[in-house]
Amino acid sequence: MTRPGRPPQDPARQLERAHRILDAVAELVLRWGYDKTTIDDLAKRAGVAKGTIYLHWKTRDDIFAALLRRERVLMLAEVRERGPATLSELFGEISRALLRRPLLQAVLTGDSEVLGKLTRQKRHSTTGFQLDEPFDAYLAELVEHGALRAEPREHVLVATSIVYGFLCLPHASRPSDDRLADLVAVTIERTMGTGRTLTDAKAKAVERATHDFLGAIAEVAERRLATSLGGLK
Repeated sequence: MTRPGRPPQDPARQLERAHRILDAVAELVLRWGYDKTTIDDLAKRAGVAKGTIYLHWKTRDDIFAALLRRERVLMLAEVRERGPATLSELFGEISRALLRRPLLQAVLTGDSEVLGKLTRQKRHSTTGFQLDEPFDAYLAELVEHGALRAEPREHVLVATSIVYGFLCLPHASRPSDDRLADLVAVTIERTMGTGRTLTDAKAKAVERATHDFLGAIAEVAERRLATSLGGLK
């Protein structure tokens, strides 16, 4: 409720302030780790009063959840901009985008130095690699168009195992990030693809299905972020 005689806050300024705080969270968590990053640290780095942070979020965990949701939105925007047309291209671009985002990498690998107590509490289960419900419908469409083998049916398990396997390789034995993403795409195609040459019509249908799937999960991600930002957009 607005206090008598006090003008309501400008939503645009509130949103800018929320993102400034999240920028500070990202910087400090990557520098010191979640456990060592305090609300006082965040306030000082973001240039706001400590109480101002609590106007946006009740707890430090809520702030970090908002940060990860923002990272996911930004990651999906990158993937959509690259315009993958097939399942293998989609997973290659998701991998490429994940590798450009250290926080999402930390969540994916359960990096205790970055996440601290969150790894012990298993609070990092919702990651940038989360696929959401539209994935099943997308896969069914790919099977229908002859771009994906119907068997084995554990498509999600197979795909996520491939991504986790490559992205969690020890740094000493890892090729470049681009090469890793390419290897994910090739492995997805060889493991899950049919090997058929699709007609132009079916290839276009697969491309539309891929774009529609990306649009659907991006919309879900944006809604979740808006919730974490108190409905601000």
